[in-house]
Amino acid sequence: MKKLVALTGAGISAESGLATFRDSGGLWEGFRVEDVATPEAWHRNPELVLDFYNQRRKSALNAKPNRGHEVLAELQSDFDITVITQNVDDLHERAGSNNVIHLHGSLFEARSTLDPSLIYKIKGWELNLGEKCGRGSQLRPNIVWFGEMVPMLETAAYVTSLADIFLVVGTSLVVYPAAGLINEVSRETPKYIIDPKIPEVMPMPNLHFIAEKASVGMEQVRLRLTT
Repeated sequence: MKKLVALTGAGISAESGLATFRDSGGLWEGFRVEDVATPEAWHRNPELVLDFYNQRRKSALNAKPNRGHEVLAELQSDFDITVITQNVDDLHERAGSNNVIHLHGSLFEARSTLDPSLIYKIKGWELNLGEKCGRGSQLRPNIVWFGEMVPMLETAAYVTSLADIFLVVGTSLVVYPAAGLINEVSRETPKYIIDPKIPEVMPMPNLHFIAEKASVGMEQVRLRLTT
């Protein structure tokens, strides 16, 4: 089985009704990124940060996978697939994808502020002040914030380097380090970028553009890869 690696971003979840990272005013669901998605924000106002992610978690629980998610899962019958997602929702898993790397963490996990290796599943949509890890420290969202290292990046880069086919779905390729993963792909490997607004990338061999939203573009890719 050929190995297919898909890098997905906010665009694929947007079709399920989840807000993309920033709007035209630079805000994220009405908040400045600096106020809800940095270590400094957490130290300044942890209650605001927790509430922000509680609301995002509630929205994610009410969302449903769309055809973009579903087609990726269905292609597992033809390919050995790894999904590398910049998204923190669980829509890929709920669509049926079995092998998902969450580069930026998961909305549905909390981790210790004392020991990052202590990670807990969140039941429901709330994580509040006073909820602590086994060592007695406050739990925070298991999300990679701006200014923090991306623990899964090395794993993602290695998986990408092994790809026989590489897809980029619903991402602008401007947020690093995730955007740099396309440079890990072999020159000979077919690469497909699927997004209504095709991002500007350095010219490279075997690069194909599909200017469609994820649900439509993934159906087109499936036809190209399986017929």
